[in-house]
Amino acid sequence: MITVLQDARVRMQKALDISKQDISSIRSGRATPALVENIIVSAYGGSQKLRILELATINILDVKTITVTPYDPATISEIEKGIQDAHVGLSPLKEGEYIRISLPPLSEERRLEYLKLAKAKLESGRVMIRQIRHEAMKELQKLADTKFLTEDQMRHEEKQIQLLTDELIAEIDMLGERKEAELMKI
Repeated sequence: MITVLQDARVRMQKALDISKQDISSIRSGRATPALVENIIVSAYGGSQKLRILELATINILDVKTITVTPYDPATISEIEKGIQDAHVGLSPLKEGEYIRISLPPLSEERRLEYLKLAKAKLESGRVMIRQIRHEAMKELQKLADTKFLTEDQMRHEEKQIQLLTDELIAEIDMLGERKEAELMKI
């Protein structure tokens, strides 16, 4: 019983973390490391995300400027190419030992596109959480069918799982409200 709830909690938290990561990668008016840290870079005979490779430090100079400073200056061209090839609307510019990325202002049309994308990603997170709830409820039903749970215990556990689901869906809704406010801020 408790393990079903604990398992559901862990899995739902992972789904929430995925949603947070997805939503942070959507560009708003502000520069954040999340805009470039998941970009795929080919270097040293392989290709991985910039963050995972730990090829460079990512810094924010101001609200419109990101700098990427490679640890190995020989990889600066690969990092620049990876950012260009990512097609995320960023234009890297090599400046000596680092890459400067200036974020252009977002048009109203682009803001609405990003808002639509954010809503789709958040809905995906809600679906993941609801799917986990559905699987947990099925598991509880199996336990009840094999007489490991009484009817009252099952109803109590179902209620706990539903409360957890509602709590995490509300957190996703708050993420959406914050992202919308961030996107629509001029």
